[in-house]
Amino acid sequence: QVQLVESGGGLVRPGGSRTLSCTSASILSGYNVGWFRQAPQKEREPISCISGTGGTDTVLADSVKDRFTISRDHSRNTVYLQMDNLKPEDTAVYHCATVLSPCWPIGDLLYERWGQGTQVTVSS
Repeated sequence: QVQLVESGGGLVRPGGSRTLSCTSASILSGYNVGWFRQAPQKEREPISCISGTGGTDTVLADSVKDRFTISRDHSRNTVYLQMDNLKPEDTAVYHCATVLSPCWPIGDLLYERWGQGTQVTVSS
């Protein structure tokens, strides 16, 4: 079974940047991998998804598509979420997950397994 581990969260000032990493002891290359976030008292929000072996198809939610970038490095078995121009409303726990469905439409992703998440707090 795939176990996912997220890292890279922390406290960031508005307008700042942060890169989250998602890795696993199992091989991720064959999986679509997505990031979603959950803020207190809010529903889970899909953020991005990247396709499996080729990793050339990426999808970003409208709320982040001009600020976030998803990528993967198969040699490092890692998926990244580069977050720029962060806003207070980006504050949430960010999780990565293996995705059984196609990456599009992003609102219909079928998550298989996800990690414990990493907290991102955007505040001055």
